[in-house]
Amino acid sequence: MYVQQQDAVIREHCAIWMEKQQQVQAPMEMRELIRDMNCATSQRVFIGPYLDDPKVQRQFTDAYNEMVKGFLTFPLKFPGTQVWKSMKGRKYILAVLQQAAFRSKDRMKVGHEPACLLDFWTQQILKECQEAEENNVPPPKYSTNMEIAYTVMDFLFASQDASTASLCWLVALMAEHPDVLERVRAEQAAARPDLGKTITGEMLASMPYTRQVVKEVLRYRPPAPMVPQVAMKPFKLTQDYTAPKGAFIIPDIASACKQGYTDGEKLDPDRFSPERKEDVTYASNYLVFGHGPHYCVGKEYAINHLIAFLAILATTQDWTRTRTKDSDWIKYLPTIYPYDTIFTFDWKDQDAAQKKSNRPQRA
Repeated sequence: MYVQQQDAVIREHCAIWMEKQQQVQAPMEMRELIRDMNCATSQRVFIGPYLDDPKVQRQFTDAYNEMVKGFLTFPLKFPGTQVWKSMKGRKYILAVLQQAAFRSKDRMKVGHEPACLLDFWTQQILKECQEAEENNVPPPKYSTNMEIAYTVMDFLFASQDASTASLCWLVALMAEHPDVLERVRAEQAAARPDLGKTITGEMLASMPYTRQVVKEVLRYRPPAPMVPQVAMKPFKLTQDYTAPKGAFIIPDIASACKQGYTDGEKLDPDRFSPERKEDVTYASNYLVFGHGPHYCVGKEYAINHLIAFLAILATTQDWTRTRTKDSDWIKYLPTIYPYDTIFTFDWKDQDAAQKKSNRPQRA
């Protein structure tokens, strides 16, 4: 279900970008526009119909952005500082999510079909609460609206910065590797004769090269270059060294993702082809989504979102990158981004142009 929701939001925002492009008639910095699209996608998938007030949705998005800024500022809290604004944003987010949890429970109690991730979860929670009542035991701690709000906020946070960075890299790297982009377009034309039809989860299976491109972009520019960990017990890092309990360990994900691979500093989606199988040979070095007990539970969601985005963008729009003296640098925000993402967009053909006026609207 969520791939269809991703498809709808991506198409809406691609059309918004084109409207803006036609208004400004100049290259546009895309990072914030891509962030807004990714934020809207996460909101639609995770809390769907419960962010139905446009004013609340805008305030929710602004509050989230303020909260994230708190990770990149000096940790000083008093009125007016960024930390203070970030904490206010977090309180607002939790209040909205608690109300969403309350409404979701009400909908699921009367038998509505789930419309978002929150609905699926509350549906299961209600079953567990009923079982607890029948067995005369307390309901699970995570069944309260506040605990649900905490978890959904975690999902929203986890789906934002890393995916936004990877979406920016996709646009930038496809502009600079037109041969790769053309192969994506050829695959899409073969896999989806009707390019205007909504992409489904089943369709993604017919896009192996597009998937290879996404996996390679993630390897080439892993959004989180390092993820600090604390050893809870002695941990053997190499044959010669065991980190003691309490040691602060910082895995270098960016370096690991280049070790072993053939010409690892080169963008080469074919390394993940069935013939070369470097994703199998060097699987332990592909740390984009972590490893072992810290493996990211949102891996497939993130990859599917990136595939759907590339599939739609590649077949509806042409784009060129405006390079500056800083374009080869990397920006940390706190995940890694291209230093600038300045692009000019155009509709790829007249059929795509029609989607500008007929783009799907949120119910």
